[in-house]
Amino acid sequence: MLSSTVDVAESLATVPAAVARYLAERKLAMSAVCWDEFADLGWSNAGIEIAVREARDGDPVGITGAYCAIAETGTLMTVSGPRAPATVSLLPETHIAVVRVSRIVRGMEDAWRLLRDELNAPPRAVNFISGPSRTADIEQTVTLGAHGPYRVHVILTN
Repeated sequence: MLSSTVDVAESLATVPAAVARYLAERKLAMSAVCWDEFADLGWSNAGIEIAVREARDGDPVGITGAYCAIAETGTLMTVSGPRAPATVSLLPETHIAVVRVSRIVRGMEDAWRLLRDELNAPPRAVNFISGPSRTADIEQTVTLGAHGPYRVHVILTN
């Protein structure tokens, strides 16, 4: 994952502490938006204010899951849906993705196969995230965060 950081949480229950540690170390806001599946993780005990909704302009941190992670390229695959709005990974300056180790596949072909085998219909959107947004459009100078998050942090868990 290009310019991404990675941490490990022993279980889903310890994810809020891992997120709090990451945010505190970087002196980032202790507030975030997250997908519905993470709503009840005890964020307030970790000192994090959570809103469960689509991201809006100005939300500092977005916390999502990942449909799967692709080991070969270090890429996250997300699929949009009513409980997994794409804006949570795209709008905030910091994207934190919680990835279950059991959802790591070898290559891109395996990710597509998993999606075809598990979903009855194609999702509205499939996004591939390989680190912070970057561009070199202006004078061939690499700029982070031009079209998405400046930071991508992955938390691996069981």
